[in-house]
Amino acid sequence: MQDHLNFYIDGAWVPPVKPGNTRDVVNPATEKPIARISMGSAEDVDRAVKAARRAFESYSRTTREERIALMQKIMGAYQAKYEEMAKTISSEMGAPIWLSKAAQAAMFMAHFGQAIEVLKSFDFEEKRGKTQIMREPVGVCGLITPWNWPINQIACKIAPALAAGCTIVLKPTEVAPLNAILLAQILHEAGVPKGVFNLVNGDGPTVGAAISSHPGVDMVYITRAGIQVAQNAAPTVKRVTQELGGKSANIILDDADFKTAVAGGVQNCFMNSGQSCNAPTRMLVPQSRHAEAIAIAKATAESIKVGDPFAGGNGLNLGPVVSKVQFDKIQGLIQKGIDEGATLVTGGVGRPEDLKEGYYVKPTVFGNVKNTMTIAREEIFGPVLSILPYHDEEEAVSIANDTPYGLSGYVTSGNLDHAKSVARRLRTGNVHLNGAQLAFDAPFGGYKQSGNGREWGVNGFEEFLETKAVFGYSAE
Repeated sequence: MQDHLNFYIDGAWVPPVKPGNTRDVVNPATEKPIARISMGSAEDVDRAVKAARRAFESYSRTTREERIALMQKIMGAYQAKYEEMAKTISSEMGAPIWLSKAAQAAMFMAHFGQAIEVLKSFDFEEKRGKTQIMREPVGVCGLITPWNWPINQIACKIAPALAAGCTIVLKPTEVAPLNAILLAQILHEAGVPKGVFNLVNGDGPTVGAAISSHPGVDMVYITRAGIQVAQNAAPTVKRVTQELGGKSANIILDDADFKTAVAGGVQNCFMNSGQSCNAPTRMLVPQSRHAEAIAIAKATAESIKVGDPFAGGNGLNLGPVVSKVQFDKIQGLIQKGIDEGATLVTGGVGRPEDLKEGYYVKPTVFGNVKNTMTIAREEIFGPVLSILPYHDEEEAVSIANDTPYGLSGYVTSGNLDHAKSVARRLRTGNVHLNGAQLAFDAPFGGYKQSGNGREWGVNGFEEFLETKAVFGYSAE
């Protein structure tokens, strides 16, 4: 049991203004606390914002070369603690250790590397006739991040923020905050100037609300639960960027390699125990091949092992979901699927039979799902797949777009041009064709209630810039 009761503000670890309000960090595999953190207040946020405001005056004027050098130092310091970061993430949010090493922890390096590449060649100024167009850092950024891909969601915000010349106040998730605390130590060791990065732990209604409503914060950037943040930010008319949820459709066309496509879709859905906002949770298959899809999905799901995140083994394995709150929500939605008449193919409510503790969920597949059912409408955020039959391509596109979300989509076809034609019709911010992976230089974000703005690459970098027009700059 570790105590992490201080916050990182103005280059130092300082106690809360109001000490004594603490929260346990629970290992979801054991249901036992592994650490204790302080829960901050509006006063702590105010201290952090003032520190960031002071630091902005000098950090915003650093050169491109100075910021590149700083970010390279950060990457070096992070690499030195890479194993510790991976273990920390697995311990606090339950990702299997192989996933933490291969993806969870690795995302930090990918985002920082990409931000450096963007910074190296980005044109901060351009001339238009007699006018000079300048792109300048937006200011103090309040960042509110979730638990499902914790260091990834921090890195894809602080990397472009630092590259652009902004300063930061971070509220990481209180459910899995230890990776952020370790990151603050890494940034300190790398020599990040005091006040440029600040960390205040706490919950959304207190610390999150204080950040989003603070007049000294120029921009608030949140992943998940963004509606309340936008409302809190409205009176101060600050920029609000949101990356929220998803209910992504995976359209498998009749000319696809069906076995590969269905099995891959199941594995993609269940990766990270289904706790990914862009997971392909609605699998759309031709009505004539619905039974075939169910058989493949059942075999694939039942081959997946669930258990200790630190256990080895080959193939896909799943750890627990992050918390009791999340476990109970998933259980309720699985039961809702049964009650509403979907066919339970495999899995179901309760833990896997051989696991007596931990927030483990059975890999679950439903067939004969209608798009009006709760399990097809709500983001479950667990290892639960819904298979929906469609009669023709028109209906497939209609079902895919019939959702309040629009983060991601998937199309598989034996003909790439065929897949492209369907992709163009999907109202989503991302589409994966034939199993294509994410690209870090491409924009990531959604349509509709999946948020606004974009992360990653040049688009993510530009979110942290303001545009200034200086008229009469040139006498020519």
